[in-house]
Amino acid sequence: MSYDEASADSSRDVSDRRRSERRLDAAFWRRWHRWIGWVATAFLLFAAITGVIVAGTEFFGEEEALREATRDLVSPITTTDAHAAQLGLTAALETAARQAPALPVDQITLRLKGPQPTVSLYLGKPGGGEDRRMDFDLSTGVLLRTSPYVDKPLINRIHSGEAFGDGGLVAAMLWGLALVVVTVTGIIIYWSMRRRNASGLERYFW
Repeated sequence: MSYDEASADSSRDVSDRRRSERRLDAAFWRRWHRWIGWVATAFLLFAAITGVIVAGTEFFGEEEALREATRDLVSPITTTDAHAAQLGLTAALETAARQAPALPVDQITLRLKGPQPTVSLYLGKPGGGEDRRMDFDLSTGVLLRTSPYVDKPLINRIHSGEAFGDGGLVAAMLWGLALVVVTVTGIIIYWSMRRRNASGLERYFW
């Protein structure tokens, strides 16, 4: 056998070995991609559906509509003239004391822009937990409405897994990690399938 023939045989052996290694690598990543994707499918579908509901609720909700309507308005209250806000807060607290005496106040929010500036009191229960939200007119302290108060909407807690306790939060982290793994392995598989001798865009799109 001549030197050229031996060199050609050696090159073919190297090429064949590399192709075999690439096939093994691709098979390895396809296996992980397939099994992790299959196991995680139900959880990812759950996260996708609840995520769409959360986004839709936010997008079409009353709070979002009010934010959009008042985004470009200028607040009548400034850092050097907050007396009206202080008076409104005091009046709202006095009304709340008559309407819901001795309930703990979890948090207070002031909405200063818009056609009707408001004070919102989030009241808890004496033994712990959320009770109600009371909205007052900032200028008069008059009670406008009372609504249930929860720290987070139920659909948000379902989406995050929090509604199912610590186990639900752990599961949410796992299915988020599964999505990362499926995405990364998918990219690796896609890249391993590329045509080595292609040029231009055909190297990346086929």
